[in-house]
Amino acid sequence: MEIPYQQLSADALCALIEEFVSRDGTDYGEQELSLEQKVVQVEDLLRKGLAVIVFDSDTESCDIVVRN
Repeated sequence: MEIPYQQLSADALCALIEEFVSRDGTDYGEQELSLEQKVVQVEDLLRKGLAVIVFDSDTESCDIVVRN
């Protein structure tokens, strides 16, 4: 189920994005970015509709999925 990012509190959204960008295997190309820069990039993707937050009721967890 997709969850509009606007429905999350600012703290919950920030925590979800920080967890997403700090995962092993998250690739941002050749350029090394700070955590803050990565968070801004993901926030921008969410605002533009290029990424969505999904909730899995079986595992009761949220994730961010980048659309192709």
